[in-house]
Amino acid sequence: MGWTEYAAAFAAFFLTHALPIRPPLRPWLVARLGPQGFGLAYSALSLAVLAWLIGAAGRAPFVPLWPWASWQLHVPLAAMLPVCLILAMAIGRPNPFSFGGARNEAFDPARPGVVRLTRHPLLLALAIWATAHVVPNGDLAHVLLFGTFAVFAVLGGRLVDRRKRREMGADWARLDAARKAAPLPPPPRSWPAFGLRLALGAELYFGLLWLHPWLFGVSPLP
Repeated sequence: MGWTEYAAAFAAFFLTHALPIRPPLRPWLVARLGPQGFGLAYSALSLAVLAWLIGAAGRAPFVPLWPWASWQLHVPLAAMLPVCLILAMAIGRPNPFSFGGARNEAFDPARPGVVRLTRHPLLLALAIWATAHVVPNGDLAHVLLFGTFAVFAVLGGRLVDRRKRREMGADWARLDAARKAAPLPPPPRSWPAFGLRLALGAELYFGLLWLHPWLFGVSPLP
């Protein structure tokens, strides 16, 4: 049953991420839930299925691929801080290149924030998170889980770019060129807001360290 549940959770994960954003289902859902309602419902469903998938990976038969060592825990410990900071800088910010942007009409390519580094900061965070968690989870189920997420994040950016180019037309290339021309590091639009987001990212990091044993049954600390 372990592999059966794992396969079912994987199928549910991809179906719930692919179907709601495809026409005609997405316009139908947005018309009934509203843009914000659709975003909240889609996020809640994604998190629920992700929690099921992670739990199913832990219940799958254990097939070791490499031996565990305490040093491996330092890889996700180091990687998760930039992941949390990227999330704090990206969530709720204008980003016309992504499906997750908010108030995209307010996007300023001269002050693109974290979008100066990548058009898809949330996918970058997912890729770092997944790749780092492969190292201390050297069994077949978890390597498939985190490895799939890493590939999904890399390929997902290309798919989003293709769709956004089609939707935005010439505006996509114009905004992307202006984004790349912004200085590095990108200047914040507001220093107080920037400091608040840094603090929230650090709080998220330490909160995950504290909650990890209760959420996933394993301490992230060596």
